[in-house]
Amino acid sequence: MKKLIILTLGFICFNSLNAQINETDDYVEFDDRKNIVHGVYFGFGGHYGRMDSEDTFLATMKLAYVANRQLEIGFAFTGFYNDRPNTQPNLFDGKDVVLFGGYGGFHIEPILFGERFISISFPTLIGGGIVSYRGIDTLENEDIELQEDDFDNFFIVEPGINILYNFSRYTQLETGFRYRFTSNYNLSPFKGKGNINGYSIVIGLKVGIFNMGRKKKIKDNF
Repeated sequence: MKKLIILTLGFICFNSLNAQINETDDYVEFDDRKNIVHGVYFGFGGHYGRMDSEDTFLATMKLAYVANRQLEIGFAFTGFYNDRPNTQPNLFDGKDVVLFGGYGGFHIEPILFGERFISISFPTLIGGGIVSYRGIDTLENEDIELQEDDFDNFFIVEPGINILYNFSRYTQLETGFRYRFTSNYNLSPFKGKGNINGYSIVIGLKVGIFNMGRKKKIKDNF
């Protein structure tokens, strides 16, 4: 009789334990606090500023990885163009003279309040570029090919500040301000030493996914 009671109690305990295990297996929990949110985007935009004392238009493209909506790391490339009346017809062809070129490099951007609709970031570009100074007729003449000697290179550091508008997990608008610190170029005999230091006002759009990998704490019955 005692053996029967012991066996019965053991059977009941086993069934109870097994039921608890099965019930636990029916649910999966993800802890969102320990999950890092990843993102990647392609960005493009326009700048307005001044180079060599002239109004200048710039266009930028970026490709970057976003970590936890707190830090961007990637690459950025910018082209620029301005013109002014030709006051040296003995050196340049055409009625206008054009300053043009481009620069690119490593892009890093710490972000504050990345989870909010409006956030603030501090982008910095570190890299290099090339610049040239030519008459408009020379550039428009298809029979003339620019050579390596027609350009000079420079080093650039471009810090700034952005206000970011997080419209959705796929799009983000940025507006901000940049300042270029560059080394000198030398375009003799067309132009002596100079630089493209100066400010620019920025507006751009980022398109991608800004919160890949986010997992919410859920319970699901299998």
